[in-house]
Amino acid sequence: MLDKFMQGVFPILSTPSDKEGNIVFDDIRKQVDWMIDNGVHGIGIAIASEIFKYSEKERDQILSTVVDQVNGRVKVVMNTGGESTDLSIHYSRRAIELGADALMIRPATFIPTTSKEIINYFFEISNQVSCPIFMQDQFNARVTPSMAIECAKRSENLCYIKVESPPTIPRISELFNLKGDINLVVFGGAGGAYCVEEFCRGSVGTMPGSTIPDIWVSIWDKYKSNDIEGAFYIQNKFSPLIKILSQPLGLSSAIYKYILIRRGVFSVGSGYVRGPSLHPDQIHFKEIDKLLEELGLL
Repeated sequence: MLDKFMQGVFPILSTPSDKEGNIVFDDIRKQVDWMIDNGVHGIGIAIASEIFKYSEKERDQILSTVVDQVNGRVKVVMNTGGESTDLSIHYSRRAIELGADALMIRPATFIPTTSKEIINYFFEISNQVSCPIFMQDQFNARVTPSMAIECAKRSENLCYIKVESPPTIPRISELFNLKGDINLVVFGGAGGAYCVEEFCRGSVGTMPGSTIPDIWVSIWDKYKSNDIEGAFYIQNKFSPLIKILSQPLGLSSAIYKYILIRRGVFSVGSGYVRGPSLHPDQIHFKEIDKLLEELGLL
């Protein structure tokens, strides 16, 4: 039976790498335990994990390590999107073999295509697997509310959507206005910047980065206890850090890893980011350190 009841905080793993670009698997295991100890409900391996920069063998090693360390304690979601339907089916089958509980797939975008073809892409993949699929809606790979609902109508597996196309708040509202009794579970993404607003409009979870799982869980707990004001207070308090973590062009990956080193999760030297990618300068590092100290995260 498909699990259509996932909810809560599902941070996206950061992939620790040494200066030669080798994956530091001990730090992956440490990160998994740290996130679970902080109360997360699931762990994702996806774009923020730089999964698109790793070979097929490395993808398998990352997923296998996470599944082994999780050991059934929380759900594991693996990104299996590919630039062809066949490639995504291959990634998806392999992820299920290695123990992923759910898949996350964004539309193929290298060659622009029509909404009809994107719907067919999801449908054809879903016919070849037997686990829940999160459709990933991003600003450069859009899955509109009407497209997501059509996908959910066609396939029981296409039962989740992660909404990240900005602005996410009206997008989630539109989804709930359109979907009626269609079984489509909504998560938010986009770094969790508007997670409370998304929860208030029907989202049942968020998939931010992995640097502050303790904070995301505290926001979720406040919301679930009906302390909406308290949830907004925490979100607003940490919004300067959330802003820093949302920077594009690969900069956010380097910042994630730097913060994980500063918080004692990654070992010193595990902050390498494969190119092409921007990197923070020394002024930026000092600004981050100051903010982490002010927020009590060190």
